[in-house]
Amino acid sequence: MAEAAKPLLIKRYASRRLYNTETSDYVTLEDISGFIRSGREVQIIDLKSGEDLTRTYLLQIVAEHEAKGDTVLPTNVLTDMVRAYATNMQTVMPQFLAASFDMLRDSQSKALESLAVIPNPIAAVPGFDAMRKQQEAFLKTMMGAWPGVAPAEAPTDDIADIKRQLDELQKKLSKL
Repeated sequence: MAEAAKPLLIKRYASRRLYNTETSDYVTLEDISGFIRSGREVQIIDLKSGEDLTRTYLLQIVAEHEAKGDTVLPTNVLTDMVRAYATNMQTVMPQFLAASFDMLRDSQSKALESLAVIPNPIAAVPGFDAMRKQQEAFLKTMMGAWPGVAPAEAPTDDIADIKRQLDELQKKLSKL
């Protein structure tokens, strides 16, 4: 139990290679990103100086995802973040962002729970069960990125099939 709470220690050598101290092998930024997505906390330390480089590497991972087109941060949010460094918002921003992400995690958990618990009269509508399962899969996929939440199973339907089912459901609802 204490092992799970302890962050995974990654050491950065002078050659800039990253070394996983648990598995005694070298890792990449993509590996570290995978550890984090699976809910694991990491700590990256410079072997020579002992400096904690975790923030630097986390920012690099975010920047690489954004550069690849895996955008999460809208331009206006990035602009506001840059402005925060030049104003007194710099002291408030970390608490605001942390609270926002805490609320997002809580909302996602509650939404997923409500799909399974709350009886709904619209459940009698044809196709509702398929739509509910798709919503559950979507929420599980979104929540899989958050620590402490089990990752979702791989979706079995492709996007075209989901769009077709949604179109059918919309046609049925419009007839009612």
